Amino acid sequence: MERAPYFDDVADGPPDGGAWWVSASDGVRLRIGYWPCDGAKGTVLLYPGRTEYIEKYSRAATDLAARGYATLAIDWRGQGLSDRLTTDQMAGHVHLFADYQRDVAAMLEAARALDVPNPLHLLAHSMGGCIGLRAVMDGLPVASCAFSGPMWGIQISATLRPVAWSLSWSGRRLGMGHVYAPGGAAESYVLKEPFASNKLTNDAEMYQHMVDQTRAHPELGLGGPSLRWLHEALRECLILSRRPSPDLPCLTVAGSDEMIVDMPRIKQRMRAWPKGTLYIVDGGRHEVLMDTATVRDDLFDRIGALYDAQVACRNPSHDPSEISA
Repeated sequence: MERAPYFDDVADGPPDGGAWWVSASDGVRLRIGYWPCDGAKGTVLLYPGRTEYIEKYSRAATDLAARGYATLAIDWRGQGLSDRLTTDQMAGHVHLFADYQRDVAAMLEAARALDVPNPLHLLAHSMGGCIGLRAVMDGLPVASCAFSGPMWGIQISATLRPVAWSLSWSGRRLGMGHVYAPGGAAESYVLKEPFASNKLTNDAEMYQHMVDQTRAHPELGLGGPSLRWLHEALRECLILSRRPSPDLPCLTVAGSDEMIVDMPRIKQRMRAWPKGTLYIVDGGRHEVLMDTATVRDDLFDRIGALYDAQVACRNPSHDPSEISA
């Protein structure tokens, strides 16, 4: 693997973090970030959400390191410094949602190449939660999984949902799948939305940190989703809703004031997860892992406790050295 840029000037994470280039099976170049931890009890595979990038989770890597875990993160295809998929670099786009599983496989290859400590655990936010749910259903070699505001459904009114399906489907059929979905624009959310009305966090300093990162490195920014991304996401959420949860210890955290993903879908999923727990943050918004220091400390304590409770995996399939992309 070759070294990739890592913007430690805005990361505010562990001092020994770095990034590498890897390639997915279809040739898309991806950026992987890794924060080692001395004496680590294991490694967290961190799946960011739509629009996000490695540096945004450097503080989370610090929180996980404080609890004894190394962190491996990814820029999904179409965002961060990974290859963008349309001529409009600000459009959030994917050809097929299943392509994200190619990125998952490439990340596991990177885990093997970097010889990260076992066992592996998952921490997935928003869109990463949708990708992560598919991955664990398909046998991702992790000992446990944690989700934050997972996109197991998109919050759309009952009136507009048929319109969203129709527009996204017809746009794809008419060769317009690359254009923005209604309400989308070529501008990063944090650069256009004032803190007072944002849907992400209650913490002003954390929100400003996101703003500062995007202003310092605009190449990390991403605008609204394309029609094709919307159709693929709606379809994937529907498919996953019909599949049972895996027999895997799970903690899902979400805010009571969630306004982006579908809370009823989250509650439905967690009620049927055999080893699952749902924890609702009172007053929390979409990014509860980036809320106030008090909230973050509590949530990372809970996530760390989930990971700590798992006995080191003895099954060879849980060793990244045995995984092939």
